[in-house]
Amino acid sequence: MADFIITSLQSWDIEIGSTIKNTAFEISKQHRVLYVNPPMDIATRLRIIMGKGQLSATSRRQIAVIQGKSSPIRLIKENLWVLDSPFTIHSVGQLPTCIFKYLNRQNCKKIGNWIVKQAAILDFKNYTHLIDTDLFRSLHLKEYINPTISIYYRRDYVIGFPYWRKHGPYCEEALVRQSDIVLANSSYFAEQLRPWNTETYVLNTGVDLGLYDAMKIFTKPSDIENIPLPIIGYTGAIIESRLNSELLYKVIQKSPEYSFVFVGPEDEYFRNHPLHQLKNVFFTGSKEVKKLPEYIQYFNVCINPQVLNPITDGNYPLKIDEYLALGKPVVATSTHTMRDVFAEHTHLAITPDEWITALKIAISESSDNELKQKRIAFAHTHSWGHSVETIYNAIKKLKKEYSLNTFENKLRGDIP
Repeated sequence: MADFIITSLQSWDIEIGSTIKNTAFEISKQHRVLYVNPPMDIATRLRIIMGKGQLSATSRRQIAVIQGKSSPIRLIKENLWVLDSPFTIHSVGQLPTCIFKYLNRQNCKKIGNWIVKQAAILDFKNYTHLIDTDLFRSLHLKEYINPTISIYYRRDYVIGFPYWRKHGPYCEEALVRQSDIVLANSSYFAEQLRPWNTETYVLNTGVDLGLYDAMKIFTKPSDIENIPLPIIGYTGAIIESRLNSELLYKVIQKSPEYSFVFVGPEDEYFRNHPLHQLKNVFFTGSKEVKKLPEYIQYFNVCINPQVLNPITDGNYPLKIDEYLALGKPVVATSTHTMRDVFAEHTHLAITPDEWITALKIAISESSDNELKQKRIAFAHTHSWGHSVETIYNAIKKLKKEYSLNTFENKLRGDIP
């Protein structure tokens, strides 16, 4: 049994599904895992004090730990702990470069010392550090926590977002170069990172096959009980940077014979979008992850209408595996990853006319049991166990190479 420390952009307490949480769960089946939540920064703390910041489940937990009202460490399950920080850190994202570098190092030192202290209490030793796209807070942690193996994981193209553009690109390059292993959740991302580190591997994400089980029969959710069939459905975050609202509006306007159901939290842009005025569009709001299969089972066709940009083109869309695991026909925007991984089992489109044609074909296939079973079988090749095995194999390869190099150095007399 080995020890893993995970630092991530995402809090454990996030209210939607999370690739890195599923990865942590899977690793904890064989090894011990300490998942380090991002500390609250000073600017966020001040906004909350002034009544201007959103008090989410994550921020409520952070404040309780800072105030000493909750323990900073939680046992989630056997072999899996989550660590919060009883302090705030500097807000650095938009600072001038010289100030950013100084204060960000102070943040890393503070976080690193806290991790080392808590890891010692848990008797973690010789740990592997997995950095989940945490560009700033994890930049110098290799120096402060001294892991046996350091792994950088680009799960998302965060430097495509405005907040990360100032300092993100050079921080990510530094993380890639200093890491022993680099993981990318698509071949598109891997091609971008491999020039900086040859030990770069594609890590396709998995699907929770216990949750998304096509053999289970769910009760139809009451909030879609009376929606006319056929239903074209989407589950996940409904946000401007991910979904193509213009495409959706044109397709839905021209498809009055279908009901379009969106299950998930909306950002302000979508909450105020004219889509809400269309009679064949239905928004259910956010739902617990464990409830999503209940909705998907009653969709006739599932969609992922992504906007094409650097953020989405190489991203691995976990929801596609979830749709396919329940045997559903899928129509999605033709991104690099969709063409590379899912083209054989989905319908891909870009223009509104292509989408309308693809939806008609998908609807016609919704009762084809042979196709349904092929979709399910394909999704089952993308289990979390299979995903995490890629990490283990990369570590084994690294250790083998290290042992060989050490032996060769001894033969040359470079080391005693």
